[in-house]
Amino acid sequence: MAKNASALIVAHNHPSGNPLPSAADQELTQILLNALQLVDIQLLDHCIVSGSGFFSFSGAGLMNK
Repeated sequence: MAKNASALIVAHNHPSGNPLPSAADQELTQILLNALQLVDIQLLDHCIVSGSGFFSFSGAGLMNK
């Protein structure tokens, strides 16, 4: 907000090596979507990176829920 962003991409790592989102990751994504809508900022993607791969909520079609 301090930089007048109109969109956001968030990312974090899973040191366990499993890039699939946990229930907490899914819940956080929904919370971020809802909160950012209140200030007219679009959440473009939530990415998870691990040693064995990468997961994109947008790529999996989960950003429009």
